[in-house]
Amino acid sequence: MPEPLTPREVFLKLVHGVCEERWEEVIDLYAERLHVEHPFHPLAPPPLRSLDELRAHFGLTAPPGTPTGHTLRRRPTGIAVHETADPEVIVAEFRYEGIVVETGEPFTIPAVFVLRVRDGKIIESRDYLDHLRSAQARGRLGEVLGAVRRHYALADEN
Repeated sequence: MPEPLTPREVFLKLVHGVCEERWEEVIDLYAERLHVEHPFHPLAPPPLRSLDELRAHFGLTAPPGTPTGHTLRRRPTGIAVHETADPEVIVAEFRYEGIVVETGEPFTIPAVFVLRVRDGKIIESRDYLDHLRSAQARGRLGEVLGAVRRHYALADEN
């Protein structure tokens, strides 16, 4: 039986798999029981806790014809992986850089992921990225800002 992937190897497969849209390979990097958070997401969604929730997050379970916004051609750049005192945990700094296919506009989305990898599978992840830049690149910034306004207006009412 081969040795499980290291946390660094898992991270590199993750970001390259996302950029190349190899979604089933990306999903396979996660354990059955997982905890994925996006602490800087403007709508404060709950953590993802299952592979089904992860598939939905990546848009793999959306009905055909569901709008997804612009197509992005991207690559991970500026990668710095920091190992920690805990051999399961790494902190990875990087950027998604690329172009919006429909417009030719360049974009950069900075990110930091804190991953816990056990037996070659991601069991926990805190993904800190610029969600507004991501929405802008996808042509969905207005939609996201509207959702943020509604979300926080409802929170103010409670």
